[in-house]
Amino acid sequence: MASEAILCVDDEPIILMSLKRMLAAAFKGIYRIEIALCADEAFGLIEELRGEGISVRLVLSDWLMPGMKGDEFLTLLRERHPAIDSIMLTGQADEACLERARRDAALFACVRKPWRNAELLETIKACLEEPGADDAAGSRPGL
Repeated sequence: MASEAILCVDDEPIILMSLKRMLAAAFKGIYRIEIALCADEAFGLIEELRGEGISVRLVLSDWLMPGMKGDEFLTLLRERHPAIDSIMLTGQADEACLERARRDAALFACVRKPWRNAELLETIKACLEEPGADDAAGSRPGL
C-alpha cells in the first residue's frame, strides 16, 4: 500500500472522477489517489490520512469553488501543511489570483482547463521529482 497520496479538490464530481482515473493509471501502487469536493473536506481528509500513516504529497485544486476559492485554500494549505506541494487547475482564475497563489501558497504550477492529460501528467511528475517544500536546499521553479 502507498504511504503517500495525491489529493484532488474540485466541486465538480465528473472532474474528480476524470482526475482520479488518470492519476490511478499513471501512479498505480506509487501514490494513493484521493478526492474532495471542497476545501473543508480536503483538510479533513488530510488529517484522516495522516492518522492512517499516509502523507499527502501533492494537492491538485480547482480555483473556482463554492465557499473558498482555490488560491485561498492553497494559501491555508501552505500555512497548515508546508510540506505539501500544490498545482492549481483553472479555467477562470485571473492573473491577480494566480500571482497571489504563487506568492502566498508557493504554487508549483497552474494548468488551464481543459487540460491535456499528457501536459498535466508531465507537470505533476515534475512537481513530484522536485525536492520537498521543507527541503532547505530545494527551490521552486517558475510558473
